[in-house]
Amino acid sequence: MVQKKLKANGLSTKKEVQQALLELVSPLEVHFESSVFGLKFDSGGTVYEERTREIEAVLRPLWGIIPFLAGGGAYDQMDQYLRQIKKGTNPSDPAYWGRIFDRDQRMVEMAVLGVGLCLVKEQLWDRLTTQEQENLYNWLKQINDYEMPQNNWLFFRILVNLGLKNCKLPFNKERMKEDLAAINSYYLSNGWYVDGQPNQMDYYVPFAIHFYSLIYIKVVGAEDEVYVPLFKERAVAFAQSFRTFFAKTGEAVPFGRSMTYRFAQSAFWGALAFADIEALPWGEMKHLCLQNLRHWFKQDIFSAHGELTIGYYYRNLVMAEGYNGFGSPYWALKSFIFLALPEDHPFWLASETVGEIPKELVIPEARAILARDEAGQQVQMFTVGQNSEKVHAHSEAKYEKFVYSSSFGFSVSKGMIGLGQGAFDNTLAVSEQDDYYRVRHGVESYGIEEGYLYTVWKPWKDVKILTYIIPLMPWHVRIHFVETGRSLTLADGGFAINTEGERTILQTETEVAYCVDDEMSGIVNLLGDQKSELIMAEPNTNTHSPKTVIPTLKFECEPGNYVLASAVLGAVSGDREQLWREERPQIETSNDHDLLVITKGEQKISLVKPG
Repeated sequence: MVQKKLKANGLSTKKEVQQALLELVSPLEVHFESSVFGLKFDSGGTVYEERTREIEAVLRPLWGIIPFLAGGGAYDQMDQYLRQIKKGTNPSDPAYWGRIFDRDQRMVEMAVLGVGLCLVKEQLWDRLTTQEQENLYNWLKQINDYEMPQNNWLFFRILVNLGLKNCKLPFNKERMKEDLAAINSYYLSNGWYVDGQPNQMDYYVPFAIHFYSLIYIKVVGAEDEVYVPLFKERAVAFAQSFRTFFAKTGEAVPFGRSMTYRFAQSAFWGALAFADIEALPWGEMKHLCLQNLRHWFKQDIFSAHGELTIGYYYRNLVMAEGYNGFGSPYWALKSFIFLALPEDHPFWLASETVGEIPKELVIPEARAILARDEAGQQVQMFTVGQNSEKVHAHSEAKYEKFVYSSSFGFSVSKGMIGLGQGAFDNTLAVSEQDDYYRVRHGVESYGIEEGYLYTVWKPWKDVKILTYIIPLMPWHVRIHFVETGRSLTLADGGFAINTEGERTILQTETEVAYCVDDEMSGIVNLLGDQKSELIMAEPNTNTHSPKTVIPTLKFECEPGNYVLASAVLGAVSGDREQLWREERPQIETSNDHDLLVITKGEQKISLVKPG
């Protein structure tokens, strides 16, 4: 029922967006009576305890409720949240949320209370008794006494201290100064940060670092003459490249960890409006934000009772992180920050417009090339060198595939034995001819140039693979220079494609394409003795579709040096025959493969074989 109402909601006015927010939080209300520490509406383990899972579940919806209240909305269930906050911060109550410790998940959840003390003090702080205020203060101030991860978490402490300051309570100015300096040190250029880790530039840049910095701008204003102008300038710069992550139909490219936060993808655009920053024309930002929400509300992301589930396009624990509890997906409600704006704000008054977005953009800071098809219906992200020092669940799948697509998503492995378990889409899987595969995880070197990317990686000490990727949307070409001291099987996987629907298979010994409705995934051998296969992936390995097949090329080799090349297609529109037969890229080589020329229509890329 919730999804049905959300699908029918046009999200064209503030009133309609307010109604959408209420539809999202209303299924939670029945669980208050049966919950102890906060909200309990599902099961499943996390790296933190059950008490913290309930705390997370009761506080994360406030990311949407607080802006809703700040913008004049009336929410009659706020008393239930207040009651849980009172109990949770009372040391004498059996439901007390407890003393925290270093790197505690509860620090994450404190942040929204800091924002609440800044934006709706009269509906939060002022409704507490003197003792209840003291309890809340004592619980929140713990965040200043413990070690935090050196990444976006530092903003949680900043936001809590801003809330304490707004209530004229003692706060830790020195901690804020240190944390702001640390966040500033993560800055790269053109609006891009690393999230603490030197090789991690993912969605935590827009929906965490920038999002919190934009709240900081709005709350602090002219009081901070150093960071407020910096944060503003960087957010404007970031908007210019981040807009390329979104297709015209609202999808954004899934990439990296925490994809279960779903429509938090668009939180950056709402936060820009909240901070009164017109980084792009108001109508364009409004469209990017609302179109993303419209897209998400069409997906199967809710339980039978209407709660958000863990997963991406459908309920899926296979792809989840260890810190994903049943309440975690409600971080997506950060996207409703713009509900705090009055109805006469330029964001609401503007007509939605689709901006002119580059067909291809190199983003050196993100180590990526973003490309989109002619119709703007699909975005593909080609990336290199995104190997995080901190190993997240399925990090090789979430950060190190050759390409990520807004339409086809990506797959995570259920196991490394066999190509079906591995679900090796858009990666090169390598085995010692024993069906036990390895994929790229960490590189020796990488590079990104106008028109192509490359990486060097070593699955074993005596195996070196140099891979060039040449985007030619909706095609791309892969060239692998393989030096091996052992016998290998190499499997080069294309885009994983949904198997539900009317299908067509086009296959010869050296090429294969799988077509369903308007989508088409295929791979063609251009160099080497590669044989085509259709791999039926294990169910629930793909972010977008529960059941997929992966067009793949396989190659068996003995010790020696080899050059392999393939053309890979991932299309969501266009004439199949023309795409497959007439528009495929071609490759020309010299006798010893010293020079490789890749062409597609009038596009031409020349590569010189490395010495």
